[in-house]
Amino acid sequence: MKNSIVTSLLFLASIPLLKAGVIVVEGKYQEKNLYVQNGYAGNGVGFCTYEITINGHVSTDEVNSSAFEIDFKAFQITPGAEVTVEIKHKDDCSPKVLNPEALKPRATFEIIAINVDKTGLLSWSTKNEMGSLPFVIEQYRWNKWVPIGQVDGKGTITTNSYSFQTVAHSGENKFRVKQVGFGGSSKFSNSVSFVSTLIQPTYTLAKDAKNIQFSGETLYEIFDVYGNVIKRGFGANLDIANLTKGEYYLCYDNIMSDFKKK
Repeated sequence: MKNSIVTSLLFLASIPLLKAGVIVVEGKYQEKNLYVQNGYAGNGVGFCTYEITINGHVSTDEVNSSAFEIDFKAFQITPGAEVTVEIKHKDDCSPKVLNPEALKPRATFEIIAINVDKTGLLSWSTKNEMGSLPFVIEQYRWNKWVPIGQVDGKGTITTNSYSFQTVAHSGENKFRVKQVGFGGSSKFSNSVSFVSTLIQPTYTLAKDAKNIQFSGETLYEIFDVYGNVIKRGFGANLDIANLTKGEYYLCYDNIMSDFKKK
């Protein structure tokens, strides 16, 4: 009896255990399918992948080939919804997802309405967002678009509403919003504007050249002669004590000027 048990245990130990691995791909559904390079198992018997699950449900996609497509249509997933794909494969090989970026958020929003009121409150509504991406708020000043804030996008295809309190400068104020998607591709809204009644501020460079005093609070930037941003901020007093002697460009309110530190 004892010898029989030992023999049975030795027999079971000689049977190789089925080991497996899992490749997980996560993201937001962008109405694009995944493509997988499969190949054969390491022992040459059968193909590497044996099962695909999408959000926990087994896919009916045919995986017994050297390459196959993971099709999301059968699962009726809403564009922009969270997706988790598990590619289960044998332990002695590994399939390769050829386009994992297909589940990365892209800037797809469409503006329904955008406006700014006389207080500088910027409001906009969107549709067809297919993934949560931040909206960057930009203001046009100093002959360029300057980022002044950020609002997290909701990432749904339904109507979404947002607002951001801007800080106005004197004269015409122009704003827009943008999103930067996977790969650095950007999408912009149209611009909106209003005219502020604020008085244009002036500035005074202290005799000791340690600070610049503005007549009112303002957004400002200082550049060196090579175009590098040295200082950036908001306020009525600008500390320049640590700047070396030389020529600088000063941008404030909606004005571009220059000064020399002696």
